[in-house]
Amino acid sequence: MNSKSAEIVRHGPYPELTTTAVLVGYFLGAVIAVSIGYAALILGFSIEGSELAAILGFAILRGMLRRNSIIENNIVQTVASGVNGASSGLMFSVPAIFILGYGSDFNPVMLTFGAIAGAFLGIGFIIPLRKQMIDYERLTYPGGVAVATILKSPGAGVRKAMFLLIAAVFSGGAHFLSQTTGVEYWDLGSQLGWPDFMNGIWYLSLLSIGVGYIAGKGGVAFIIGGYVCYWVLAPLLNQFGLFPIDPATGQVTSDPNSLRLLLYRPVGIGMLIGGAVAGVIMAFPMIVSAVRSMQNAAKAESAMSSDEMPIKLLYLAIGGATILLAVMAILSTEKMGLGRGVLMAVVGTLWIWIAGVILSEAIGRTNWSPLSGMTLIAVTILIFISSGLGDTKAAIVSAVMVGAAACVAMSQATDLMLDLKTGYLVGATPRQQQLGQFLGAWLGPILIVGLIFVLHEAYTLGSDKLPAPQGQALASMVNGIVGGDVPVQKYLAGAGLGALLSIAQPGLGITVGLGFYLPFSIVLTYSIGTLLRVVSDWKLGNEFSETVGIPIAAGVIVGEALVGVAFAIKMILEAV
Repeated sequence: MNSKSAEIVRHGPYPELTTTAVLVGYFLGAVIAVSIGYAALILGFSIEGSELAAILGFAILRGMLRRNSIIENNIVQTVASGVNGASSGLMFSVPAIFILGYGSDFNPVMLTFGAIAGAFLGIGFIIPLRKQMIDYERLTYPGGVAVATILKSPGAGVRKAMFLLIAAVFSGGAHFLSQTTGVEYWDLGSQLGWPDFMNGIWYLSLLSIGVGYIAGKGGVAFIIGGYVCYWVLAPLLNQFGLFPIDPATGQVTSDPNSLRLLLYRPVGIGMLIGGAVAGVIMAFPMIVSAVRSMQNAAKAESAMSSDEMPIKLLYLAIGGATILLAVMAILSTEKMGLGRGVLMAVVGTLWIWIAGVILSEAIGRTNWSPLSGMTLIAVTILIFISSGLGDTKAAIVSAVMVGAAACVAMSQATDLMLDLKTGYLVGATPRQQQLGQFLGAWLGPILIVGLIFVLHEAYTLGSDKLPAPQGQALASMVNGIVGGDVPVQKYLAGAGLGALLSIAQPGLGITVGLGFYLPFSIVLTYSIGTLLRVVSDWKLGNEFSETVGIPIAAGVIVGEALVGVAFAIKMILEAV
């Protein structure tokens, strides 16, 4: 009787990988991927979607469907984050094609299938290391711990979901008014009598405030970068008569937009590249540790236990995805050829394996992932392979397409490890989570590739509306490789500064560089969110931020992003 009761308790009341969980995960993943992808094109970095998915999952599973299983909600956030895995991967890479002017010269369907192949590769390569990194080495994975904390407090989870949904409605309404009235900026500086070069124009965006709040102290370096440009360097340039000359007019200019385009942005792009590359170099001890993890996992037959997906199935997924990646590389341009296309696919596959393990190790120990640096390196290698085509456009398009697939793979690998850490802490079955990640990974590339085309058509990638900083950095690096007309001295100066900052603290060069690169109006608004977080943590404690502040901040991101995308679709339909 007792044995039978125990069996009922184990298998009856605790559903895990259910149809409901997968469908809810698809819905939430789509919402989160669109929201975070949109925000990434504005701010140049993405935020982790698993926590957001866990909060929203409570609203639907527990609040609406009256389902109480924590491990079922864990599958919801796993599937949703699997969908969202494409947002950072593609937003960091594909915009470069559009910024370089080749937006109509590649096959979006082929890119989408390549990104799906990359996603499956990333998942397949990282699964065999779960036991080594999580069970044996017990890596921290702070993001995974945070999600597990939410899942273990179901009452608080429902409350957080309500805060998030109310904030989303308010933010969406505010952005709707902003778009319909055309009031998107507030020139506070001119009202206070500031000189133009100090650039006191604020971007009216709750999304930027929300991202700043979630970043908290981590966003201080980003703010410093922007403030140094306009409130330190600009007055010094004015004092010593060192403003740059506008090549279009031949006149000295103090216009803040010209200063950004001629000086701050190229230095910022250099800092992004230098900081990313230095971050990879600084991760060398983690690389050594990751290699040891692979060796230990390979030696132990128990590395793939009955709790994991069958190793033969993983081999099948890896083999099939590699073939699809090769097909994408070969068909990316008519001049590619079989041999060179296969070589690009093999190199891309190897880099996915190596970089995915390195990134998972890095985020497990520090909660920081040098994804942009790994993408830059991947595209650089691929461009050197494709440069023999004798066609610059074809070489760039093929390299960025294969690089985008690699970036999605790396993003999926790190995301899955975070989710598996959460599952480890809440008692989930690894096999179920791994299958859930596969089930979610195919949808993200379809959504994000479509979103990129919609946003570019409506707003233009690389514009002040959608700066796409990581895409700009990648495009600038590509221009440098193929001998384009780039301000080499400013890039090199920025790269040196970014590298030094990242050596001092991982990721610092990238965040400060983003502050240099982005329009100061965005930095000013973002700083409000960061200040609110610092003050709320100081006065009200971390518990307030976790239970009230972060859900509200996530809500304003979702609300504004969805309305922004809706307006982009409306603009396209009206133009047809």
